[in-house]
Amino acid sequence: MKSSHNPTLSIICLVAFFGMSGGALLGPVLPAMVEPLHTTREMVGMILGVYTFSTAMSMLLIGTFVDRFGRKKILIPCLFINGTAGVAAYFAPNLTVLLILRLVQGIGVAGMMPVAMTMIGELYSGLDRVHAMGRMSMTTAIGSVSAPLIGGSMAVFGWNYPFLFYGLTIPLALIAVIYLPETNPSGTERKTGFSGMLGTLKDFRVAYTIFLGFAIFFLLYTIVIYVPFMLKDSFGFTARDAGLALGIQGAAMALVASQAKRLSGRFPPHLVIGSGFILTSIALAGMPWAGSIQVMLLMLLVFGAGFGMIQPVLNTLVTQIAPKGLMGSVVSVFNTMKYAGQTAAPVVLAIVLLQFNLKGVFLTSSLFGLVVAASVYLSGHRFSDIE
Repeated sequence: MKSSHNPTLSIICLVAFFGMSGGALLGPVLPAMVEPLHTTREMVGMILGVYTFSTAMSMLLIGTFVDRFGRKKILIPCLFINGTAGVAAYFAPNLTVLLILRLVQGIGVAGMMPVAMTMIGELYSGLDRVHAMGRMSMTTAIGSVSAPLIGGSMAVFGWNYPFLFYGLTIPLALIAVIYLPETNPSGTERKTGFSGMLGTLKDFRVAYTIFLGFAIFFLLYTIVIYVPFMLKDSFGFTARDAGLALGIQGAAMALVASQAKRLSGRFPPHLVIGSGFILTSIALAGMPWAGSIQVMLLMLLVFGAGFGMIQPVLNTLVTQIAPKGLMGSVVSVFNTMKYAGQTAAPVVLAIVLLQFNLKGVFLTSSLFGLVVAASVYLSGHRFSDIE
């Protein structure tokens, strides 16, 4: 077990930062890409869609390689692929070439977050593992807040300049080669391949923890997609103003995530996770009736606090319940389901919006969160032997 204050954890957190900020980086820049790429508003969204789809699909395959070949042997090439494809996208002459490069880039990103989580799971144990996951969650929260600002600022020089930011993972790969240890447990029988990966889902604790990853990101994307519309309709916010408001949520996530070790030292995992879902549900239910911007910002703070409670504890839990020799596979499926939650939210909630209204969207997500919270409390005894 290593100290949580060392270069290894800092490098792993940087890997997670780039792994989670890649999509948010280009969000504010999409409108500026329409004219130079000779495309439409509808098609330019594919620049994000191809990236997330490629990442989600590649994670399942890469998860089996992580357990078979080793953590560093997968992570280093993935960092190089992400950085190289990102820099190449700067020179893309048209949308078709750019989409191909984004497809390749998604393959690189797919190996970053799962490997980071797996390495923390093998380098740390007990409350130190929770603390390390808290640091990583804090870093990714900062990434989700800062990435749109970074992308928007770089786009001042041109629509393609934000792609150069991805190139920073190339020197990070060189640093990782030198300083990151290999963490594969030695002498462990590994059931690699899709059969071994799918076999883990027969364990209720594994399948349920993976579902919780889907659920919390479903709720998160309710905020990401629909809060800007509510801020515009109710308070006349611009896109820039809405981005700054959502940054308050990210700040709350980072602050609470930094206290993960303290929370886990006092309360069992199911209580922390269940309470986090309660807070996110309360925030979602309160947003449609926020009569002032102050109340709306308070609801965003409450949601961010709930998410900050869930994320590091859930990330820790998935590494604790993973069978020996299959941690990489389980963590990859877990992260894939996060992307599934992000994908399902706009599809399901668009149907709700068509049938009802914006209030119905938030109330539906709030009810879903409450049901998940109740299931967490009821299932808590199944995780009582987790140390």
